[in-house]
Amino acid sequence: MALTDAQQQELAEAKAARFETRRPTVPALEAMLFEPIPLLDHGFIRVIDYMGDDSAVVQAARVSYGRGTKAVSEDRGLIRYLMRHWHSTPFEMCEIKFHVKLPIFVARQWIRHRMANVNEYSARYSVMDREFYIPAPEQLAAQSASNRQGRGEVLAGEDAARVMDLLRQDATTAYDHYIEMLNEDESGAVMDPGRQGLARELARMNLTLNTYTQWYWKTDLHNLMNFLRLRADAHAQYEIRVYAEAMLRVLEAWVPAVSEAFRDYRLGAVTLSAQMLDITRRLLAGEAVDQAGTGLSKREWRELMVMLGREA
Repeated sequence: MALTDAQQQELAEAKAARFETRRPTVPALEAMLFEPIPLLDHGFIRVIDYMGDDSAVVQAARVSYGRGTKAVSEDRGLIRYLMRHWHSTPFEMCEIKFHVKLPIFVARQWIRHRMANVNEYSARYSVMDREFYIPAPEQLAAQSASNRQGRGEVLAGEDAARVMDLLRQDATTAYDHYIEMLNEDESGAVMDPGRQGLARELARMNLTLNTYTQWYWKTDLHNLMNFLRLRADAHAQYEIRVYAEAMLRVLEAWVPAVSEAFRDYRLGAVTLSAQMLDITRRLLAGEAVDQAGTGLSKREWRELMVMLGREA
């Protein structure tokens, strides 16, 4: 991911700025501010701003005047209790704002999480960059035969080469036609003064979904963890998962105690229904239990067995 000279200058100015504040700050996250974390082939995330830290969660839970307690172990214990018992409002007291550059099809997945403030780059006002997501060869997988929204075997040989050619050709051709319809180059300069171009808001509809877009995405800590619980999961689509995994690293720098509890009670945990819990207790008691008569569907039974490590 290469930044232009103007972007480099803007980044240097932002990193050089200093502001006096009485608000709590987090040195590990301060060190990450504004710095792009490269993702995919042209994408990135970077932290623009944040509010609060681990102690802000504790302060809100206790409605105290200070910043949590003097004992870090007490704060950690309370945070783990709040996470374990699915409290939400104390975590909503912390907020973070990201600048994200991502392919349009990933953005359309992402926006389904309706719990953030979003402002996206507007192709009604500006010309889109000539940047497209082209998967790495190891990400060129066939459709899964058992999962309608999953991937199967990785393509190889002529099949993989043909797909890569099609992706590049289609994106390039669509963008060339986009520029031709606009009658503007990537800087916005008119290409042929004697010809009238199509409105930007109409020409953009010709772009492919692997074209990169950008947005500012601001959310609170509670909703950020809801996003990460789903999108940092091993079953999430690779292209959005890499963004979630990078945001997990940001979470660890920002609120380490919350991040630890999140990994233990959300990301690395499973949820059992009342029926599943009853079956688990019966199994622990040494009772022989099979799927028939449990009230669980075959799929639920299979999921439970995988959770308990009894079936691959």
